[in-house]
Amino acid sequence: MPTLSTGAAVDTHAHVFRQGLALATTRRHTPDYDATLASYLALLDAHGLSHGVLVQPSFLGTDNSHLAEALRAAPGRLRGVAVVAPGIDPAQLQALARAGVVGIRLNLIGLPVPDLRLPRWRALLDRVNALGWHVEVHLPAARLPEILPALLAAACRVVVDHFGRPDPALGVSDPGFQYLLRQASSGRVWVKLSAPYRNWQTPACAASGRIAAQQLLDAYTPARLMWGSDWPHTEHRHLASYPAATQWLDAWIDDPEHRRILLADTPLQLFQFQGDKP
Repeated sequence: MPTLSTGAAVDTHAHVFRQGLALATTRRHTPDYDATLASYLALLDAHGLSHGVLVQPSFLGTDNSHLAEALRAAPGRLRGVAVVAPGIDPAQLQALARAGVVGIRLNLIGLPVPDLRLPRWRALLDRVNALGWHVEVHLPAARLPEILPALLAAACRVVVDHFGRPDPALGVSDPGFQYLLRQASSGRVWVKLSAPYRNWQTPACAASGRIAAQQLLDAYTPARLMWGSDWPHTEHRHLASYPAATQWLDAWIDDPEHRRILLADTPLQLFQFQGDKP
């Protein structure tokens, strides 16, 4: 199996779940398999990764209990990104923080962008900022201008999923992707190099991802780029695997110093791993 690193290295995007958990009423996908914490930790070990970030799956909605349980099982090695309702009790946010959550996710695929100017959203974003968390966004690149200005105006740190989700037919020519490149000047946006199969058909993942990665690298530098496996590749398990995800990174970023920064320095700081040992 390909090994990403012999030192610290972070997989910044994975999911754990099992059948039988309470599912969100509105969901795009219902998995018929388990993605266990033990399996994920074994994959980290096999590929030389010291840390991982678990992201709440959209089909589990705002019930973050399984996520929190997984984080508590490996506190020095894992961090989490939760999905929460804007009216969440501040005490619940504090409990998630104690479990290892360091951000919230707005997965807006197929959903409208919320009005972040509303008092309940402003209150939530203020609490997120006070906790030192970030806001992760997942939506098509064409819709990034609908949400990034409001998040930046609220002084949030923003993480954009999966290369920014450019239109498969347009690739890096997607005006939304070009907009994302321009947001690098804010100094408060990070981008995950992850899940190329959600943007481009295989076998174009390596080549198309490399073109996008190089443009992102030029705009953001490795200090605000990160890599994620997107394990267990929900809805795309027939197209992806953990070894393939590591091989795609090899195809995208070949400079050893750039790889070290985006695999270790950047995510260790952003996801607040400082002082922890796996």
